[in-house]
Amino acid sequence: HYERRNFDAAFKLSKKAAELGDARAHFRLATMYSDGEGVEKNLKKTIRHYEQAAIAGHPYARHNLACAEHSFERAVKHFIIASKLGLNASMMMIRELYAEGKVSK
Repeated sequence: HYERRNFDAAFKLSKKAAELGDARAHFRLATMYSDGEGVEKNLKKTIRHYEQAAIAGHPYARHNLACAEHSFERAVKHFIIASKLGLNASMMMIRELYAEGKVSK
């Protein structure tokens, strides 16, 4: 439903799946709250759903948490975890930070 831009149906189905612990559903809800697609934009709900998706092992949610993080140390930890989950974008961020001398081994 989301891909067809039917946000009402996507929200209802994602909410039910998220209540059952589905990481992709939490990620979808975070994206919807972030972009205001079918729901009013809400940063707190965005972060909460990214956190739930990340806890369940969703690498893109972990990466997005790193990007939203105010603490540099926590952001780096999120990038490292997402890298270990196989997300190339997070690995590239770590490499860039290393090249800039902002992180070390």
